[in-house]
Amino acid sequence: MPDVYATIAEADAELQERLADVLELRAVDPQQRAMRTDYTAALALPDGAELLEVGCGTGAVTRHLARLPGVARAVGVDPSPLFVGRARELAAGLPVEFATGDGRALDFPDGRFDAVVFHTSLCHVPECERALAEAHRVLRPGGLVAVFDGDYATTTFARDPRDPLQSCADAVLEMLVHDPWLVRRLVPLLRAAGFADAELRGHAYTSATGTDYFLALVDRGADALAASGTVTAELAAALKAEGRARYDAGTLFGHIAYASAVARRPG
Repeated sequence: MPDVYATIAEADAELQERLADVLELRAVDPQQRAMRTDYTAALALPDGAELLEVGCGTGAVTRHLARLPGVARAVGVDPSPLFVGRARELAAGLPVEFATGDGRALDFPDGRFDAVVFHTSLCHVPECERALAEAHRVLRPGGLVAVFDGDYATTTFARDPRDPLQSCADAVLEMLVHDPWLVRRLVPLLRAAGFADAELRGHAYTSATGTDYFLALVDRGADALAASGTVTAELAAALKAEGRARYDAGTLFGHIAYASAVARRPG
């Protein structure tokens, strides 16, 4: 099953609504907030800075960017009109703008932004090199690109080699991630796009007791297994029940390694 985010504008409205809820659920997770705060703190921004988030989803990170010191305006772009509509509703009163668009062909002039951010979006973009080239184009000389993404090949719920919940992790990756290995090539990708001073930093998202976001991923993975015909509806329901039972008991293990890189457009 291909990554639904790669063609999100073509997905049915019900699925987009469910994914929008998951994006906002992830945004309020304390560990996710901490990672977001950590890597964006590395952005040295001038007063009056304008920032762009590519693949903004429901705008949670764009809202965070708008609150950074020195930021005058944050702009979010996403291919899903439904996500963009939700983003506008949630950002009322903040200095933000949202637009529907493709990160591989941005509708902005050269050199407009002081920073461009990809937050867990680049892994969903086929031909991501085009998106990085566009980020380079719309940045002013000396501007920064920040990429934060999952090393999603590490995603696991398993507590032993035969743990049935690992099938949910594997299925959700196939459904939701175009390139689960992206961050392992991120630094050379940034260099090839013309950026300098790129360094990769690791961030761990781990829970031994369960989080709402990990439970949501178990559910989405079970749904994907059923939709593909890999398991019956009854077995998918049993996998969800097992995830819920572990969550309620405080034993739902989950882990995803993330990584971030900040690089500079020379000039």
